[in-house]
Amino acid sequence: MSTTDAPLLQPAGPPAEGTDDERLLHRSLVRRLMSRPELGSVVGAVAVFIFFAIAAEPFLRASSLSTVLYASSTIGIMAVPVALLMIGGEFDLSAGVMVVSSALISSMVSYQMTADNWVGVGVSLVVTLAFGVFNGMLLTRTKLPSFIITLGTFFMLTGLNLGFTKLISGTVSTKSIADMEGFESARAVFASHVTVGNVDIQITILWWIAMVAVATWILLRTRVGNWIFAVGGNADAARAVGVPVTKTKIGLYMGVAFAAWVSGQHLLFSYDQIQSGDGVGNEFLYIIAAAVGGCLMTGGFGSAIGAAVGAFIFGMTSKGIVYAQWNPDWYKFFLGAMLLLATLLNAWVRKRAEDRS
Repeated sequence: MSTTDAPLLQPAGPPAEGTDDERLLHRSLVRRLMSRPELGSVVGAVAVFIFFAIAAEPFLRASSLSTVLYASSTIGIMAVPVALLMIGGEFDLSAGVMVVSSALISSMVSYQMTADNWVGVGVSLVVTLAFGVFNGMLLTRTKLPSFIITLGTFFMLTGLNLGFTKLISGTVSTKSIADMEGFESARAVFASHVTVGNVDIQITILWWIAMVAVATWILLRTRVGNWIFAVGGNADAARAVGVPVTKTKIGLYMGVAFAAWVSGQHLLFSYDQIQSGDGVGNEFLYIIAAAVGGCLMTGGFGSAIGAAVGAFIFGMTSKGIVYAQWNPDWYKFFLGAMLLLATLLNAWVRKRAEDRS
């Protein structure tokens, strides 16, 4: 056969315009998504939602979803600042009882002084923030682990809640303040709801959204956010480059205290009276929600949005079990299982993010 009969190989033409850019953009987007701390919680939330939508017929009703959001918000208001604290490398085991302390202070100050309820609310804010400052200063001055510091604060506040309530009221619950001046206006701020059609939207949902928005802005758009990540990653290295480690950690504890104040006022103005023994164990809900949302137990990694999604998962689960008419005792099993799975998944996401960077 003549060589002229063989087909000539033509040089490949240039790639279609924009193909490489699109490929790189797609790859970059996938990498960014895979490195996001809230990735696992979002996938988990979708799975839990689909599961209960199938398993519990009432779950998809508008009134049921409103209840789920309310349950999520009561956890989420606290989970968001707890997430910031965990990103900063610390814990707060006193957060649950601090919520009740805040409510008790507000109630007893107003009742004993026969003052406007807003006086009690104001005093409660100052004292609750002081609890946060106490935790932060003790941590930074003594260099003890936050687990030990806040475990001590947990027991101290638990004893104070019970002791002072019995001493002042003679019982383990506070007196009614519903007929005192300022109650209705305070309820409107902390415990009201808006009715849309036949569905009640609780104001705590708005507080929750506001907390997530502010926390996300702080983490991603401010210098303070850089400080939080730096302190959680390596406090000594952060201090060496000029990060105010002490102020950052005290500020994080004050953030948890502020959220405890908001949650405490919601409890008080929702139910009028407070049981002094409540709140014990809730700190674990906040920590687990933050961990499920992508916060590493070792600090330096996580997001406020992830903590909000973690709270939403628990809200769906707690109410979904009821709508499915299952034994609610399984909820505690779910908490432990989610903590273990989330910790493993977050470590894997962090490792992939470090490998790709």
